[in-house]
Amino acid sequence: MTPSAVSHQIKTLEEFLGVPLFRREGRRVILTASGEKYQSAIEHALDEIDIATRRLAASPNASSVNLSVVPGFLTRWLVPRIRDFQVQYPDVELRLSASTSMVDFQHSDIDMAIYFGNGKWNDVQSFFLHSVTLVPVCSPKLLDGPNPLNSPQDLRQHTLLRVSSRQDEWKMILDKAEISRSTMVKSMTFSSTALALSAAMEGAGVALTDSVLVDRELEYGQLIVPFELRLKTQNAFYLTHRLGRQLTYGMRSFHDWILGAMKIAS
Repeated sequence: MTPSAVSHQIKTLEEFLGVPLFRREGRRVILTASGEKYQSAIEHALDEIDIATRRLAASPNASSVNLSVVPGFLTRWLVPRIRDFQVQYPDVELRLSASTSMVDFQHSDIDMAIYFGNGKWNDVQSFFLHSVTLVPVCSPKLLDGPNPLNSPQDLRQHTLLRVSSRQDEWKMILDKAEISRSTMVKSMTFSSTALALSAAMEGAGVALTDSVLVDRELEYGQLIVPFELRLKTQNAFYLTHRLGRQLTYGMRSFHDWILGAMKIAS
């Protein structure tokens, strides 16, 4: 816009508001006290308009959803059920990425994320999906052989499959079973839940997981829960997005689908 056009818009706005927003000091234009208050009040709204405009220009398809998901949930629960979502919402495109990092929704093209944690994150709207209760799982092969796995005490004769980011889980569940950790001599550590569970299916040892993440393997007999030993954690899976964001059609579709699917699964 030309300077004269800007001046005309300012004059029109000042006449509408009934107060001066700027004052001229020589060649300088300075906000009045009313102008400063008005700027402070509307700055956030203008930023929102700017962000929404840039998002729409970059991705005009309101039926697509950029989704960041913690890897274990993505591979073990979400991907096996993607077909169900596609059948219900064939016009919505999911763009999935695996990440354990928190998303900066304000400066990212990620629309929604699935987090694992306590549900307390700043400037984030979170929706509870599923609380995590850990159980031991292993291959049926471990029920046989010279050291059959029939009770928590039998864990002493088997390899504990750990996840590097959650080393304390085995500590807590062994304490609950009143098993001295000093008697546990064998362990193996993996960088992800998916790798630990793959090793468990091969008979390499015993892993800890929430049964919802291995329901298919339990159904098909690839994994079993060898005995009753559970540890309810303080963490859960949550669907999240930026606080105050208006949901697109695609985001609302995924929100409704996953909350319904998790309710059935739990």
